[in-house]
Amino acid sequence: MQKTLKAGWRPTLVLILLFIMWELSTTFFEIPKWLLPAPSEIWQEALSGWPNYYHHIGSTIQLTVIGFSIGCSVGLLVAIALHLMPSVREAFYPLMILSQNIPIIVLAPLLVIWFGFGMMPKIIVITLVCFFPIAVSALDGFRQTSQELIHYMKMAGASKKQIFFKLELPHALPSLFSGLKISATYSVMGAVISEWLGGNQGIGVYMTLASSSFRTDRVFVAILIIMILCMLFFAIIISLKKLFIKWRPKGEESSK
Repeated sequence: MQKTLKAGWRPTLVLILLFIMWELSTTFFEIPKWLLPAPSEIWQEALSGWPNYYHHIGSTIQLTVIGFSIGCSVGLLVAIALHLMPSVREAFYPLMILSQNIPIIVLAPLLVIWFGFGMMPKIIVITLVCFFPIAVSALDGFRQTSQELIHYMKMAGASKKQIFFKLELPHALPSLFSGLKISATYSVMGAVISEWLGGNQGIGVYMTLASSSFRTDRVFVAILIIMILCMLFFAIIISLKKLFIKWRPKGEESSK
C-alpha cells in the first residue's frame, strides 16, 4: 500500500495541475461551454444528471461482460487449437493477423446489414476486439514453455494431454492475463462503439445524443464513465491474476 501511494502521488499531482489549468483557461479565455466546458461544470453535470444516464451504465456493463466473456473464450479456444495443431497454425495465424488490420468502425455498418440492430452485431464487435489479444498472448505463453521441462515430462511418460494441462497451460497464465488486461479495456470501448450502431440504451447512445444536442459537458461525462469502467475491469483482472498466479517468484512476477 505504501509503495502504491509513493508511486502514485506524482501522476495524481500532474492530473490535479492539469485540471486546475483547464479550469483557469476556460475562465480566462471565456471559452463557450458548448465548445469546452470547465471541469467544475462537467462534475456538476455528472452529479445533477445522474438520473439521465445511470441506466445507460448498466446496459453498457451488461453488454461488455457478455462480449468480453465470449471474446475471451473464443480467443483461448482458438489459441489452444492453433497450438496443438501446428499445421493449422501455419495456415490460419497470418489470416488472424490480417483480420486485425480491418478497423472495427468499418465493419460495424456491415454487421448491421447482416444481423440487424439487435444484440448480435454489438456482441460480435466486442468479441472481435477482445479475441485477438487473448489468442496472441495465449499462443506466446504456450510457445515460451521450457522445452527442458517438456522433455522431462515426456521421459516420465506423460501424455500430450498431461503436458498441456499440467505444464503448458499453467505456464501460459501470466501471458494470458496480460492479454486479458488489454481485452478488458478494449471491451468497454468495443461496447461503446457497438452502441453507436443503434439502440436505445448504453453510454454510446448517451454520448451520441449529447453530441447531437451540443451538450459537450455530457460528452465529457460519458468519457469519464468510460474511463472509470475501463479502470474497474482492469482492476478486476489484476485481482484475478493475483488470485490464480501465486506460484510465480516475486521477481519474475514484477518483471511482467
